[in-house]
Amino acid sequence: MSGLSAKAEAIKERLKEIRRRLHEHPELSHEEYETTASIERWLSEAGIRIADYGLKTGVIAEVGGLNGGPVVAVRADIDALPIQEETGLPFASKLAGKMHACGHDFHTAAVLGTAFLLKERERELQGTVRFLFQPAEEKAKGARELIDSGALKGVRAVFGMHNKPDLPVGTVGVKSGPVMAAADGFVVEVLGRGTHAAVPEAGIDPIVTAAHIITALQSVVSRNVGALESAVISVTRLHAGSAWNVIGEKAVFDGTIRTFSEEVRIKVRDRFEQVVRSVAAAFGAEARIKWLEGPPAVVNDAKWAAAAARAASELGLTAVEPAPSPAGEDFAFYLKETEGVFVFMGTDGPHEWHHPAFDLDEAALPAAAAFFASLAEDALKDINNKGEQL
Repeated sequence: MSGLSAKAEAIKERLKEIRRRLHEHPELSHEEYETTASIERWLSEAGIRIADYGLKTGVIAEVGGLNGGPVVAVRADIDALPIQEETGLPFASKLAGKMHACGHDFHTAAVLGTAFLLKERERELQGTVRFLFQPAEEKAKGARELIDSGALKGVRAVFGMHNKPDLPVGTVGVKSGPVMAAADGFVVEVLGRGTHAAVPEAGIDPIVTAAHIITALQSVVSRNVGALESAVISVTRLHAGSAWNVIGEKAVFDGTIRTFSEEVRIKVRDRFEQVVRSVAAAFGAEARIKWLEGPPAVVNDAKWAAAAARAASELGLTAVEPAPSPAGEDFAFYLKETEGVFVFMGTDGPHEWHHPAFDLDEAALPAAAAFFASLAEDALKDINNKGEQL
């Protein structure tokens, strides 16, 4: 076991205590006031300086920089989900209808551990490590808010993670290129002309029109996206009508599109619009499309992915190349501003993200804390020694 791993193991119980405290008190996006106060208290108790970026929720803190040098950042998301917990854990959520069902409590506790470890080595750091405890990831708004506040100013590389229940503890999922999908939403209104259900010829049926549109959309990916590329269109909700004997004037359906490259993202959205409007016109109806633009794909830089794999190996962790996840992540916005890497930390959990019985193995806490401490410290050394990222 490396010295850093041993020190991380020494604070394992403290990290578990923090994670459980956060798990008991989950707060939704932009409501993370108690979470923010707790993070600030834990950082202050460790003598870690907190930077003021004018955030309502979320915390920016720094370690190092005593002798100048470059800046790298480590990010953790802090918000929870509107889900009723069903884990039966002794530290289950105390707030009805709110739960850390995506493991952001784990992310926060682990990155606090990274800050604690690096604080002990502060005089040895060849630059500054900035910690971004980010709100509102679940709404895909927090990253842009931190960027707008200036929290990424001067940052040469940014590192982040998501826990991965299907990877064992001690495993780090690392790959270059796309690792999480662009996540766009859509709402389509199909406008027809209402009539009595017994005389459909007197109207324009938005339900039949919407059904044909939804069916036609299934061909967008299969006939417009190459076999070696990837995309998903899912219609998840459809509403129309108000009575059994009336054809209404409007049908509304919505859903999501997931893609892994900007080229495919643009192509799929263009074809989506063409299909929706053309099929609606063929039935004499009108279609209105509202886009709910989410984060772009998370695309890792190759050299930072290699650095992450080395950091894992140095700590005795196993680096594996994971399959890209079709879930979205607003960490993508940071990677539009600077280089970096987003990894999957193995947590060996019984359920996937957003499940009401989601849980994870807390043995992964010291591994994650040590991993990011090692990666950040090595990154500062490499930037200083080579004058460029790796």
